[in-house]
Amino acid sequence: MSHAAFIVPDWPAPKGVRAVSTLRQGGVSEGKYKGLNLGAHVGDDAQAVATNRALLAQPPGPAARPRWLEQVHGCVAIAADDWLAGIRADACVAMQHEQVCAVLTADCLPVLFCDEAGKCVAAAHAGWRGLLSGVLENTLMLMSAPSSRVLAWLGPAIGPTAFEVGDEVRAAFVGQAPDTQVFFAPNPAGRWQADLAGLARHRLNRLGLDRVYGGEFCTASDPARFFSYRRDGQCGRMASMIWLDG
Repeated sequence: MSHAAFIVPDWPAPKGVRAVSTLRQGGVSEGKYKGLNLGAHVGDDAQAVATNRALLAQPPGPAARPRWLEQVHGCVAIAADDWLAGIRADACVAMQHEQVCAVLTADCLPVLFCDEAGKCVAAAHAGWRGLLSGVLENTLMLMSAPSSRVLAWLGPAIGPTAFEVGDEVRAAFVGQAPDTQVFFAPNPAGRWQADLAGLARHRLNRLGLDRVYGGEFCTASDPARFFSYRRDGQCGRMASMIWLDG
């Protein structure tokens, strides 16, 4: 199917802010990547990925080409003005029209930001490693507004019933903030079920950002709509994108 399917975030973003998160439905990729795979680094046919990326220009997608990042599960945030193809970063901040900030995920949490004045937007790739090392903090530092004037939307990510982690992950978060222990539930295997969206919301709240939306889509439990690395191993990637409409 040569089309793209999108989720449009349900949040009170100001006029002029546009945001979408793709579903795996549509696209031309086959096999393990069947659907709208947008990841050029996962082993899919390069021409299929290029075709899929071209489909993003269909409304409500962005007319401008997204500023794709080489994501490394780190905490580096860049300004869209400094973007270069292949740049290694996990977040992008834009203050100019038609600069499309984008992150690719298949279980990690995409976080989209905008300020209440509609002058600045950002996208961050927040897996547990990025969360722990400060990718959300670094993204907010690059934005032109204080946290109290910023909104955030949490996109599709692995949910707490599917995200099993070991003692070391729980200990790392609880060591930074003891009250995060509520986001880890013991399971019969002696490990922990982690609430990634809950951890992100908690972190944003601590930074003074209270208007946090989304977080209800679980990638691992919905194979028809989402790619999931934890569920499938080799698989495609979805994109979450935000921009200022010119």
